Amino acid sequence: AVGSGMLDAACPGNVFAAPPMDYVLECTKLMNSKKGVLHLINNYTGDRAAWDMARELAEAEDIKIGVVLVNDDVAVMNSAYTVGRRGVAGNFFVIKACGAAAAGGADLDELVKLGEKVVDVVRTMGVAISGCRPPGKDKPIFELAEGEMEMGVGIHGEKGRRRDKLPNADAVVDEMFDAVSKDLPFSSGDSVGLMINGLGGTPPSELFLLYRRAALRCKDAGLKVVRNYVGEYCTSLEMAGFSLTLIRLDEELTRLLDAPAEIAWRVF
Repeated sequence: AVGSGMLDAACPGNVFAAPPMDYVLECTKLMNSKKGVLHLINNYTGDRAAWDMARELAEAEDIKIGVVLVNDDVAVMNSAYTVGRRGVAGNFFVIKACGAAAAGGADLDELVKLGEKVVDVVRTMGVAISGCRPPGKDKPIFELAEGEMEMGVGIHGEKGRRRDKLPNADAVVDEMFDAVSKDLPFSSGDSVGLMINGLGGTPPSELFLLYRRAALRCKDAGLKVVRNYVGEYCTSLEMAGFSLTLIRLDEELTRLLDAPAEIAWRVF
């Protein structure tokens, strides 16, 4: 998602692994425009450690750093025993809104507040019907029998929170919609953005069928779907599955999502 109106840089590690701290630091230095650098971080242990150390070293060199932690995954509950909820497909909305605002001249403090605002109003749930095989591995991270599903998967190929028999598609969407809407209570009349995100191995035709059910659930709940997104926005190699994301939209967020952006794989 590097390009005009989105990110200025991305700093990946190996597949499903956080980047080394020195990579993050070097990337931060390269992006420093003397107005500060915004770090958008998905909430995983390795990523937080790498970015935290890089931030401390960058600040020691008088580089101002802003941090937004994305944790939209409702499949993982916050507790004293985990790093908390993971950042998954909701990161798209954080990147898009902050990228548009930065292009419009927002300063670092304003971008941090905006990113936190987006995180507060976006929730995601994922499901898979097959695992994925990282490069160099002989078998998938997890395997499912025919007719099984893994509910609550993330974007690093990891297992979900429950394995069960695979019901029909509408029932799968219903469970995910209920989990998302229960975690972030919506009111009838709210404007929302609805995303059905393919995890890498789900055909577009199936994603649109899943979207149809999710849109009907929104209608039944009195939610106005003012923006919709169907496609592969946040994937997990060749994993067959999808995630459902809802974001509550106001005039500001809708405008920022609509702002022009151009990256390698999609033009908005």
